[in-house]
Amino acid sequence: MSNSTSQQQRPTAHRSVPVLLLTFLYNLYTILIVLPLFAIASILTALTTTIGCQLGNGHFWGYYPGKCWSWLIIRLLFLPVKIEGREHLDPKQSYVFVSNHQGSFDIFLIYGFLNRNFKWMMKKAIRKIPLVGLACEKAHHIYVDKSGASKIKKTYDTARETLREGMSVVVFPEGARSFTGHMGKFRRGAFMLADELQLPVCPLTINGSFDVMPRTKDWHFPVWHRLSLTIHKPIFPKGKGTEFEKQTMAEAYNSVMSGLTPEYQGFVENPDQ
Repeated sequence: MSNSTSQQQRPTAHRSVPVLLLTFLYNLYTILIVLPLFAIASILTALTTTIGCQLGNGHFWGYYPGKCWSWLIIRLLFLPVKIEGREHLDPKQSYVFVSNHQGSFDIFLIYGFLNRNFKWMMKKAIRKIPLVGLACEKAHHIYVDKSGASKIKKTYDTARETLREGMSVVVFPEGARSFTGHMGKFRRGAFMLADELQLPVCPLTINGSFDVMPRTKDWHFPVWHRLSLTIHKPIFPKGKGTEFEKQTMAEAYNSVMSGLTPEYQGFVENPDQ
Protein backbone atom coordinates (compact mmCIF):
# COMPACT_ATOMS: atom_id res chain seq x y z
CA MET A 1 0.00 0.00 0.00
CA SER A 2 2.78 2.41 0.94
CA ASN A 3 4.76 1.51 -2.23
CA SER A 4 1.71 2.27 -4.34
CA THR A 5 1.25 5.62 -2.59
CA SER A 6 4.88 6.62 -3.08
CA GLN A 7 4.68 5.67 -6.77
CA GLN A 8 1.62 7.90 -7.15
CA GLN A 9 3.31 10.81 -5.39
CA ARG A 10 6.60 10.61 -7.30
CA PRO A 11 5.25 11.88 -10.68
CA THR A 12 3.62 14.83 -8.88
CA ALA A 13 6.96 15.75 -7.32
CA HIS A 14 8.65 15.48 -10.71
CA ARG A 15 5.99 17.67 -12.32
CA SER A 16 6.50 20.37 -9.72
CA VAL A 17 10.18 20.82 -10.62
CA PRO A 18 9.47 22.48 -14.01
CA VAL A 19 6.85 24.68 -12.34
CA LEU A 20 9.33 25.82 -9.70
CA LEU A 21 11.96 26.47 -12.36
CA LEU A 22 9.55 28.48 -14.50
CA THR A 23 8.44 30.48 -11.46
CA PHE A 24 12.06 31.27 -10.59
CA LEU A 25 12.83 32.36 -14.16
CA TYR A 26 9.63 34.46 -14.32
CA ASN A 27 10.53 36.21 -11.05
CA LEU A 28 14.08 36.80 -12.25
CA TYR A 29 12.75 38.26 -15.50
CA THR A 30 10.39 40.47 -13.48
CA ILE A 31 13.27 41.87 -11.39
CA LEU A 32 15.80 42.36 -14.19
CA ILE A 33 13.54 43.39 -17.09
CA VAL A 34 9.99 44.29 -16.09
CA LEU A 35 10.66 46.41 -13.00
CA PRO A 36 13.24 48.72 -14.66
CA LEU A 37 11.00 49.10 -17.72
CA PHE A 38 7.98 49.69 -15.49
CA ALA A 39 9.81 52.50 -13.67
CA ILE A 40 10.99 54.13 -16.90
CA ALA A 41 7.59 53.75 -18.60
CA SER A 42 5.78 55.17 -15.56
CA ILE A 43 7.98 58.27 -15.46
CA LEU A 44 7.71 58.85 -19.21
CA THR A 45 3.94 58.31 -19.16
CA ALA A 46 3.45 60.75 -16.29
CA LEU A 47 5.63 63.39 -17.96
CA THR A 48 3.99 62.91 -21.37
CA THR A 49 0.52 63.16 -19.84
CA THR A 50 1.35 66.25 -17.80
CA ILE A 51 3.07 68.14 -20.62
CA GLY A 52 0.59 66.99 -23.28
CA CYS A 53 -2.42 68.08 -21.23
CA GLN A 54 -0.79 71.46 -20.62
CA LEU A 55 -0.08 72.06 -24.30
CA GLY A 56 -2.81 70.23 -26.19
CA ASN A 57 -5.97 68.16 -26.15
CA GLY A 58 -6.49 66.98 -22.57
CA HIS A 59 -8.87 64.22 -23.60
CA PHE A 60 -6.20 62.75 -25.91
CA TRP A 61 -3.15 63.18 -23.66
CA GLY A 62 -5.13 62.29 -20.56
CA TYR A 63 -6.00 58.88 -21.96
CA TYR A 64 -3.67 57.43 -24.61
CA PRO A 65 -0.33 57.57 -22.75
CA GLY A 66 -1.95 55.77 -19.80
CA LYS A 67 -3.59 53.25 -22.11
CA CYS A 68 -0.26 52.44 -23.79
CA TRP A 69 1.50 52.22 -20.41
CA SER A 70 -1.08 49.75 -19.09
CA TRP A 71 -1.03 47.65 -22.25
CA LEU A 72 2.77 47.51 -22.15
CA ILE A 73 2.97 46.33 -18.53
CA ILE A 74 0.55 43.47 -19.09
CA ARG A 75 2.32 42.42 -22.28
CA LEU A 76 5.74 42.57 -20.62
CA LEU A 77 4.47 40.14 -17.99
CA PHE A 78 3.04 37.83 -20.69
CA LEU A 79 -0.37 37.85 -19.03
CA PRO A 80 -3.05 36.48 -21.37
CA VAL A 81 -6.05 38.79 -21.70
CA LYS A 82 -9.57 37.94 -22.80
CA ILE A 83 -12.14 40.67 -23.49
CA GLU A 84 -15.82 39.91 -23.94
CA GLY A 85 -18.76 42.19 -24.71
CA ARG A 86 -17.26 45.15 -26.59
CA GLU A 87 -20.18 44.83 -29.01
CA HIS A 88 -22.46 46.13 -26.23
CA LEU A 89 -20.91 49.61 -26.35
CA ASP A 90 -22.05 52.47 -28.56
CA PRO A 91 -19.04 54.63 -29.54
CA LYS A 92 -21.23 57.76 -29.37
CA GLN A 93 -22.63 57.08 -25.90
CA SER A 94 -21.24 58.13 -22.53
CA TYR A 95 -21.31 55.51 -19.77
CA VAL A 96 -20.81 55.20 -16.05
CA PHE A 97 -18.66 52.05 -15.95
CA VAL A 98 -18.79 50.16 -12.64
CA SER A 99 -16.41 47.29 -11.90
CA ASN A 100 -15.47 44.89 -9.13
CA HIS A 101 -12.09 45.66 -7.58
CA GLN A 102 -10.02 42.48 -7.30
CA GLY A 103 -6.52 43.95 -7.24
CA SER A 104 -3.92 46.39 -8.56
CA PHE A 105 -4.01 44.89 -12.04
CA ASP A 106 -7.63 46.04 -12.46
CA ILE A 107 -6.14 49.40 -13.45
CA PHE A 108 -3.92 47.95 -16.16
CA LEU A 109 -6.68 45.73 -17.53
CA ILE A 110 -9.35 48.43 -17.81
CA TYR A 111 -7.01 51.22 -18.93
CA GLY A 112 -5.22 49.06 -21.48
CA PHE A 113 -8.05 47.00 -22.92
CA LEU A 114 -11.48 48.60 -22.44
CA ASN A 115 -10.80 50.71 -25.55
CA ARG A 116 -12.90 53.64 -24.35
CA ASN A 117 -11.72 57.13 -23.49
CA PHE A 118 -12.75 57.81 -19.90
CA LYS A 119 -11.84 59.43 -16.61
CA TRP A 120 -11.13 57.51 -13.43
CA MET A 121 -12.77 58.26 -10.12
CA MET A 122 -9.89 57.54 -7.74
CA LYS A 123 -8.82 57.90 -4.12
CA LYS A 124 -7.31 61.28 -3.27
CA ALA A 125 -4.26 59.49 -1.77
CA ILE A 126 -3.04 58.89 -5.34
CA ARG A 127 -2.49 62.65 -5.62
CA LYS A 128 0.50 62.23 -3.28
CA ILE A 129 2.37 59.85 -5.62
CA PRO A 130 5.22 61.82 -7.24
CA LEU A 131 4.62 62.63 -10.93
CA VAL A 132 1.68 60.20 -11.15
CA GLY A 133 -0.56 62.31 -8.91
CA LEU A 134 0.15 65.46 -10.91
CA ALA A 135 -0.37 63.64 -14.21
CA CYS A 136 -3.77 62.36 -13.05
CA GLU A 137 -4.76 65.86 -11.99
CA LYS A 138 -3.72 67.37 -15.35
CA ALA A 139 -5.59 64.58 -17.15
CA HIS A 140 -8.72 65.62 -15.17
CA HIS A 141 -9.24 62.28 -13.51
CA ILE A 142 -11.50 62.76 -10.52
CA TYR A 143 -10.13 62.52 -7.00
CA VAL A 144 -12.70 61.29 -4.49
CA ASP A 145 -12.38 63.33 -1.30
CA LYS A 146 -14.54 62.12 1.59
CA SER A 147 -13.02 64.39 4.24
CA GLY A 148 -16.13 66.55 4.55
CA ALA A 149 -19.52 67.38 3.04
CA SER A 150 -18.15 70.24 0.90
CA LYS A 151 -15.34 68.01 -0.43
CA ILE A 152 -17.77 65.23 -1.32
CA LYS A 153 -19.99 67.75 -3.11
CA LYS A 154 -17.02 69.08 -5.07
CA THR A 155 -16.08 65.53 -6.11
CA TYR A 156 -19.53 64.84 -7.52
CA ASP A 157 -19.80 68.28 -9.12
CA THR A 158 -16.58 67.51 -11.01
CA ALA A 159 -17.82 64.08 -12.05
CA ARG A 160 -21.13 65.59 -13.15
CA GLU A 161 -19.39 68.14 -15.39
CA THR A 162 -17.16 65.43 -16.88
CA LEU A 163 -20.18 63.33 -17.83
CA ARG A 164 -22.05 66.33 -19.21
CA GLU A 165 -19.11 66.97 -21.55
CA GLY A 166 -19.72 63.57 -23.14
CA MET A 167 -16.89 61.70 -21.40
CA SER A 168 -17.36 58.36 -19.62
CA VAL A 169 -16.15 57.58 -16.10
CA VAL A 170 -14.92 54.38 -14.50
CA VAL A 171 -15.78 53.75 -10.86
CA PHE A 172 -15.01 50.95 -8.42
CA PRO A 173 -18.22 51.15 -6.36
CA GLU A 174 -16.76 48.92 -3.64
CA GLY A 175 -14.34 51.74 -2.93
CA ALA A 176 -11.49 49.41 -1.98
CA ARG A 177 -9.75 46.32 -3.28
CA SER A 178 -10.97 42.94 -2.12
CA PHE A 179 -9.01 40.99 0.49
CA THR A 180 -10.42 37.67 -0.76
CA GLY A 181 -11.20 38.12 -4.46
CA HIS A 182 -14.92 38.19 -3.65
CA MET A 183 -17.15 41.23 -3.97
CA GLY A 184 -18.13 43.49 -1.09
CA LYS A 185 -21.02 45.93 -1.18
CA PHE A 186 -21.54 48.72 -3.73
CA ARG A 187 -21.69 52.35 -2.68
CA ARG A 188 -24.33 54.65 -4.18
CA GLY A 189 -22.21 57.48 -5.62
CA ALA A 190 -21.83 56.25 -9.20
CA PHE A 191 -25.48 55.29 -9.41
CA MET A 192 -26.63 58.64 -8.06
CA LEU A 193 -24.67 60.36 -10.84
CA ALA A 194 -26.08 58.06 -13.51
CA ASP A 195 -29.61 58.59 -12.19
CA GLU A 196 -29.27 62.37 -12.03
CA LEU A 197 -27.89 62.64 -15.58
CA GLN A 198 -29.97 59.74 -16.93
CA LEU A 199 -26.93 57.93 -18.30
CA PRO A 200 -26.54 54.17 -18.77
CA VAL A 201 -24.53 52.20 -16.22
CA CYS A 202 -22.25 49.59 -17.78
CA PRO A 203 -21.16 46.78 -15.43
CA LEU A 204 -17.66 45.29 -15.85
CA THR A 205 -16.41 42.03 -14.36
CA ILE A 206 -12.71 41.45 -13.79
CA ASN A 207 -11.32 37.96 -13.27
CA GLY A 208 -7.71 36.99 -12.59
CA SER A 209 -6.42 40.22 -11.09
CA PHE A 210 -6.63 38.83 -7.56
CA ASP A 211 -4.63 35.78 -8.66
CA VAL A 212 -1.90 37.90 -10.29
CA MET A 213 -1.37 40.11 -7.23
CA PRO A 214 -3.78 39.99 -4.30
CA ARG A 215 -4.03 42.95 -1.98
CA THR A 216 -2.34 41.00 0.80
CA LYS A 217 0.77 40.59 -1.39
CA ASP A 218 1.25 44.04 -2.90
CA TRP A 219 5.03 43.86 -2.65
CA HIS A 220 5.38 40.27 -3.84
CA PHE A 221 6.15 39.04 -7.33
CA PRO A 222 3.22 39.01 -9.75
CA VAL A 223 1.97 35.52 -10.54
CA TRP A 224 1.33 34.50 -14.14
CA HIS A 225 -2.41 34.09 -14.54
CA ARG A 226 -5.05 34.75 -17.16
CA LEU A 227 -6.94 38.04 -16.98
CA SER A 228 -10.42 38.62 -18.32
CA LEU A 229 -12.66 41.65 -18.66
CA THR A 230 -16.36 41.10 -19.30
CA ILE A 231 -18.34 44.09 -20.56
CA HIS A 232 -21.97 43.45 -19.70
CA LYS A 233 -24.98 44.98 -21.42
CA PRO A 234 -25.45 48.58 -20.29
CA ILE A 235 -28.37 49.29 -17.97
CA PHE A 236 -30.32 52.21 -19.42
CA PRO A 237 -32.43 54.51 -17.24
CA LYS A 238 -36.00 53.35 -16.68
CA GLY A 239 -36.98 56.37 -14.67
CA LYS A 240 -35.54 58.88 -12.24
CA GLY A 241 -35.37 58.91 -8.47
CA THR A 242 -34.11 56.87 -5.52
CA GLU A 243 -36.20 53.81 -6.36
CA PHE A 244 -34.78 53.55 -9.90
CA GLU A 245 -31.27 54.29 -8.64
CA LYS A 246 -31.47 51.35 -6.22
CA GLN A 247 -32.86 49.08 -8.94
CA THR A 248 -29.95 49.98 -11.23
CA MET A 249 -27.41 49.38 -8.46
CA ALA A 250 -28.89 45.96 -7.67
CA GLU A 251 -28.99 45.00 -11.35
CA ALA A 252 -25.40 46.15 -11.88
CA TYR A 253 -24.22 44.24 -8.80
CA ASN A 254 -25.87 41.05 -10.02
CA SER A 255 -24.38 41.47 -13.50
CA VAL A 256 -20.85 41.92 -12.15
CA MET A 257 -21.27 38.98 -9.78
CA SER A 258 -22.59 36.73 -12.55
CA GLY A 259 -19.36 37.17 -14.53
CA LEU A 260 -17.05 36.06 -11.71
CA THR A 261 -15.47 32.62 -11.76
CA PRO A 262 -17.24 30.24 -9.33
CA GLU A 263 -14.45 30.34 -6.71
CA TYR A 264 -14.98 34.10 -6.23
CA GLN A 265 -18.75 34.29 -6.42
CA GLY A 266 -20.69 35.31 -3.36
CA PHE A 267 -20.55 38.31 -1.04
CA VAL A 268 -17.71 38.64 1.46
CA GLU A 269 -17.69 41.70 3.70
CA ASN A 270 -14.70 43.99 3.16
CA PRO A 271 -13.66 45.68 6.42
CA ASP A 272 -11.98 48.47 4.45
CA GLN A 273 -15.23 49.70 2.90
